[in-house]
Amino acid sequence: MRGTLLVPTLNESGSIGHVLRRFAAAAEAANRERFASDPIAWEMVVIDGASTDGTPEIARAEGARVVTERRRGYGRAYRTGFAEPLGDVVATSDGDATYPVEEIPALVDRLLREGLDFITCDRLAHLDRKAMTTEHRIGNWLLNTFVAIAYAHYLKAAGGATLRDSQSGMWVFRRSVLDRVTLTQDGMPMSEELKLEVLLSGLKFAEVPIHYAERWGAPKLSSWRDGRQNLVFLLEKRLEVARRRRTPTPAVVAASERPSGR
Repeated sequence: MRGTLLVPTLNESGSIGHVLRRFAAAAEAANRERFASDPIAWEMVVIDGASTDGTPEIARAEGARVVTERRRGYGRAYRTGFAEPLGDVVATSDGDATYPVEEIPALVDRLLREGLDFITCDRLAHLDRKAMTTEHRIGNWLLNTFVAIAYAHYLKAAGGATLRDSQSGMWVFRRSVLDRVTLTQDGMPMSEELKLEVLLSGLKFAEVPIHYAERWGAPKLSSWRDGRQNLVFLLEKRLEVARRRRTPTPAVVAASERPSGR
């Protein structure tokens, strides 16, 4: 089996080496123990936003393949990465050392054992108090509350699924998931879009709590700007889904029932 770790970066020279080394060590250990009978051949792919601080060079030195994406946007980076040759399983993480990449092999094991299609990680369950500003906490609470209320019907239809952390950027999923979802967002809302598309497509989904740590380096998010953008997307997506579900599917007419044209 082949696996791909995707990491979007923009000037993460202080942390990217640490992230990649930590993941590589965990993957190697898991192949000796957890996956000894069927080791996973991992590749690390960094989607870099034309960093100027040496991030690509550090990533390459750690064995990663670097893809440069000069167009800005968190979602744009991932959509570019998703178009690259990928393994049978895909894992994602930020390059700022906030996500516990050493837990990815265990998440892959769970994905395979339980026959899941997609796992997303809940940062809020074990949150380091220094990892998120008050404004960011409030924004996350508002967005997650909106999802719970506005999408309650669809979450219930998806087997009573919950989405406690709609903004998480750490996922583990089967490559085939990307053939079942439609992604349109280039900004931060792509994270919400992907999770909602997975749920609405009837794919097998789980949310797993993780320990989310303090970021290495200066934050790049704007809590209010990005929060507003995310909220607008969630509202527009909810309206679009409702319209789509109300539109009847055209009936398929059997060949024997079609007019002959004579």
